[in-house]
Amino acid sequence: MKWRTTCILACFLTSSLAGQAIAGRLPHIVLIMLDDMGYGDPGCYNADSKIKTPNMDAVAAAGMRFTDAHAAGPLCHMSRYGLLTGVYPFRTDVSRWPSQPLIAKDQMTLASMLKQRGYQTAMVGKWHLGFAEQGYEQPLPGGPCSVGFDSFFGIRASTDIPPYFYIRGDRAVEPPTMTIAANNSDGWSPIQGAFWRAGNIAPNMKLADVLPRFTDEAVAVIEDYQDQPESPLFLYLAYPAPHTPWLPSEEFVGKSDAGMYGDFTEMVDAMLGRVLRALEDAGLPEDTLLIVTSDNGPTWYETDVKRLGHDASGGWRGMKADAWEAGHRVPFVVRWPNVVPPGSTTNQLVSFVDVLATLAAVTDASTAPNMVHDSIDFSPVLGVDMTARQGHAAQLRNSLALQSGGGFMTFRYENWKLIEGLGSGGFSQPKKLEPQAGEPSVQLYNLHDDPAETTNLAQQFPERVSQLKTMLSRVLSTRPH
Repeated sequence: MKWRTTCILACFLTSSLAGQAIAGRLPHIVLIMLDDMGYGDPGCYNADSKIKTPNMDAVAAAGMRFTDAHAAGPLCHMSRYGLLTGVYPFRTDVSRWPSQPLIAKDQMTLASMLKQRGYQTAMVGKWHLGFAEQGYEQPLPGGPCSVGFDSFFGIRASTDIPPYFYIRGDRAVEPPTMTIAANNSDGWSPIQGAFWRAGNIAPNMKLADVLPRFTDEAVAVIEDYQDQPESPLFLYLAYPAPHTPWLPSEEFVGKSDAGMYGDFTEMVDAMLGRVLRALEDAGLPEDTLLIVTSDNGPTWYETDVKRLGHDASGGWRGMKADAWEAGHRVPFVVRWPNVVPPGSTTNQLVSFVDVLATLAAVTDASTAPNMVHDSIDFSPVLGVDMTARQGHAAQLRNSLALQSGGGFMTFRYENWKLIEGLGSGGFSQPKKLEPQAGEPSVQLYNLHDDPAETTNLAQQFPERVSQLKTMLSRVLSTRPH
């Protein structure tokens, strides 16, 4: 079988119990990860969005929309590490990714776990979790094919981080032997628009072609699968968009009311539509658990909101990299026919790290007794009846820990949220403030009463600050179950 790889933002769940009930076998799982799409971008999350997203909206209408879903961290590599491993990314040194693999050789991943259950596993798209680099003419171990994926076609990181080249399996399709100058767009910040950094690039690679190329590769994975229906398919499609550079093709230029970002996001949604049609053509949707999400918040400033009238953060405070909600609260939709109620919504708190335990539960997969993870199964929220699984106890998440792009630790317990620092801890200004005499050195918010995080309650509720600090300290010092 010929496998290829692509990048989108999707997550999907499967259940041996529910699968037996609806199809007599394990469900296919498709996980699509979008890149830098904000909570307020898709129409299914923001009725006032200036961006048309009919395909993502259709997935939400046919499934469940999560309103309190969070990336494992507010940056690309953090988020992807937590998703694939079920481990909080602050438990490792994620800064190693440019030259070393972040996932250990013996560490379980979504792919290796599902492979043990007989899944054919394919990844297409943006990796951003490091390789054991030893020159681009040499193999690149430590990537997707070293951690459970049967096939991979994709790129090393983002399309604004050189070197730029495609990888198939563990080899560069073409080494990056040419150079490309840096690029920026007038009218946008230095990290927005058609922005990319100078560096090496493969001779036949064009950055504007990456998004449709990944879609082609993902569609090919689905089409090739039709020849071997005896084992279920797990496809992880990690799109590098609408992350910069924003490069909408000609047919999408001017289509949105949110500038070149909106145009590019509409192109991303159209690519999602192509993948959904491929699933339809292959006759897979009824047996497929599909998850579509975004790896973190958008690169979108308050000046952009005022200028274009589009709030990519959907009313949450901040943007990508921030400890504030918009940095990590993301759109997250799950479609699973005959299991997940169509048109449903849940406010259950979930994290990307929970996808591993959830997929383990619904596929009856083993996570091994010595496995280290922070994952909590949320399959009951999807409507999966786990009562038949002996020894299974429902335990839904009520707390969450994460680290901002600037290093601020954040802890959420029910509606209370602690940020160990002042400022955004990320890209938004002010990034970091020194506490003044007599003022608190941390931020405390009640998200039920103040979802926009406008009023710091740390001085008013010191006992709550102490409680959350103790709970966070326990998470940081205790080995995961």
